[in-house]
Amino acid sequence: MARLGNLTVRLLTAAVGVPVILALLFVVPAPGFYVLVLLAVLAGAWEAHAMGAPEDRIGRLATVAAAGAISLAIYFGRDLLALLSALAGSTVGIMLVHLVKLGSVETVARRIVFSLGGALYVGLLLTFVGLLHRPPLGTPWVLLALTVTWLGDTGAYAAGRIFGRHKLYEAVSPKKTWEGAIGGLGASVGSALVAHAWYLPELTVTDAIFIAVPASALGLLGDLSESLLKRSVGIKDSGKILPGHGGMLDRVDALMFVAPWVYLYAAWRGY
Repeated sequence: MARLGNLTVRLLTAAVGVPVILALLFVVPAPGFYVLVLLAVLAGAWEAHAMGAPEDRIGRLATVAAAGAISLAIYFGRDLLALLSALAGSTVGIMLVHLVKLGSVETVARRIVFSLGGALYVGLLLTFVGLLHRPPLGTPWVLLALTVTWLGDTGAYAAGRIFGRHKLYEAVSPKKTWEGAIGGLGASVGSALVAHAWYLPELTVTDAIFIAVPASALGLLGDLSESLLKRSVGIKDSGKILPGHGGMLDRVDALMFVAPWVYLYAAWRGY
């Protein structure tokens, strides 16, 4: 019954969240969708710092502010100067916050590392979802990134449950298998080919495959990377912001590795 109850909560959360995401994705202009991305950045940064330094609320606020500044500079900045200003200001600001709000000297290094690392990890990588929505790319490219990530994850889960025999990386994620990874690869490639045939016809079959294959591997590595962080600090979920799903990072860890790849591939290829 407990498992059924959790599934019900997961479905209800999805039923509320998915329409909001789709409305922002299809209806409002690019900056409107970026508001959703920015909120995810702020929530993810809060979780990233809380995982390693839950006692340091002031440092956590500094991490959130730095991640937001980095994200805004990437999205709205029109030159390298804006990004450099955000990076330098965030780094100095975080150092000064911990210098002024000293706390336990023995834990300062850990708190600073989680603060700087969390701001960059989330503020940089997750913002690429917003960049994908901006012209000249747009909604179809966001859908491509989402589907190769989340359908790949679904395919990996299904294949792992049915065929999984050989552990992939048991020390970090005991349930993941090589069979699941292969299933995820097939689902990612299939979703990219559907994009080519349906809503992204300018994407060639070759490019669809060249995007999907690395994206499948990157999504898996993004998931494993966050699992490693959680395992190292002894927690199951990064947070509780999404009922039934855990934290924000639990939902976007794979996407944070995939979205930059999709964006940079499209940019280098001239789409």
